[in-house]
Amino acid sequence: MHACPQGVHAFLRAYYHMKSADWKYNTPFPLQAWSAHELAKMPTYYIMDLDQGMAETVAPEMPSAADIAACTWLPDTELAVYSTEYNRTGFQGGLQWYRCATGGKDSLELQLFSGRTIDVPSMFIAGKNDWGVYQRPGNFERMQNHACTAMRGCHLLDGAGHWVQQEQPERVSQLLTQFLHEQASGQACGVKPVTA
Repeated sequence: MHACPQGVHAFLRAYYHMKSADWKYNTPFPLQAWSAHELAKMPTYYIMDLDQGMAETVAPEMPSAADIAACTWLPDTELAVYSTEYNRTGFQGGLQWYRCATGGKDSLELQLFSGRTIDVPSMFIAGKNDWGVYQRPGNFERMQNHACTAMRGCHLLDGAGHWVQQEQPERVSQLLTQFLHEQASGQACGVKPVTA
């Protein structure tokens, strides 16, 4: 990705576009199983063709100059901040999470948390057009019904894909502010607020 033919700025523009609500093919739905047949239904930015990397995968989906100019949630001047830094530092830091999550090195330590729940008030916010919500069949439902015992709401926002906080910043801020206010006042969990 760092030495891609289209350059880091163009790569990032196509990548952000392809995972956003602006890309018309982002119409996610729950997958039925963790199987090759079901995973093949996801866009190629998740399940890439064997002979292509991420830069080659997103290149054909580069938005037009008019689409770029109309992109209010990620103007080219803001994208330039990211592309300048990734040009300078590479992608190593950003990719380490994926290496750790898929490498199995920390699996034994993570097993210490097997069966544990998150018992504090919780809220989930994502874009309605984000395939990430459904990439692991059943996880969205398990989060709501089992993992988070004090779930206060799950919000899938219209007009947002993977970059919900950038694509719909006002709505995300509104939901977070409301959630925090309810927790501070004890409204959502039926307890009196803690005072100093």
